[in-house]
Amino acid sequence: MIITVINGQNHKGSTYNIGKILVDNLGENEVHEYFLPRDLNHFCSGCCNCIKDESMCPYFDEKKRIMDMVERSDILIFTTPTYCMRSSAPMKAFIDLTFTYWMSHKPRASMFSKKAVVISTAAGAGAKSAVKDVTNTLLYWGVPYIKSYGKAIQAANWDQVKPELKEKISKDMTALGRKLKTSKVHAGIKTRFLFSMMRMMQNKGMGAGEEERKYWQDQGWLEKNRPWKAA
Repeated sequence: MIITVINGQNHKGSTYNIGKILVDNLGENEVHEYFLPRDLNHFCSGCCNCIKDESMCPYFDEKKRIMDMVERSDILIFTTPTYCMRSSAPMKAFIDLTFTYWMSHKPRASMFSKKAVVISTAAGAGAKSAVKDVTNTLLYWGVPYIKSYGKAIQAANWDQVKPELKEKISKDMTALGRKLKTSKVHAGIKTRFLFSMMRMMQNKGMGAGEEERKYWQDQGWLEKNRPWKAA
């Protein structure tokens, strides 16, 4: 099993540590880990060149190194601290830089067979909002199995988290790890509905350009092929 972990901050704080507990609970696997902004330190410039040709993105090489592994993986784990009630700026930048993966543009068939977990912590409120930034992206990428874990830890760092809360978190990650190892993946009603809406949009020429429509045509998705069947 291949696991890719994308951390929304460089430092190894509370959110990172919870993600690590989950990875450890998944057993011996091939794990690839990235830190933002260390591994992708850019903001989308809005040039839209990627709509025509993704290799034209000025940050293509760095982005491709991460996304190639994302496409290869069975499980994706995203960790982001909560900053000002939302996900971290590096995580949001990553979302912006990968917008062509959304079903409204050029979704990848491999995404429709993956499992994903999004983890966030906050000293107080906001973790659930931070998680939603990423889960919403994964939904539109086509990932059919998404679990979230937003936790108020009442502490500024992992060392300050109370032992009883750490124990509760550890139990939660054990249970979540068990679910990830045993659950089956299938494209549900929401995924299929979103895909149908985007397919109709592309059929009517309402996408971002002819390049996108050709991409859908080449995949056979404007006819009878469906990405979850290929996945």
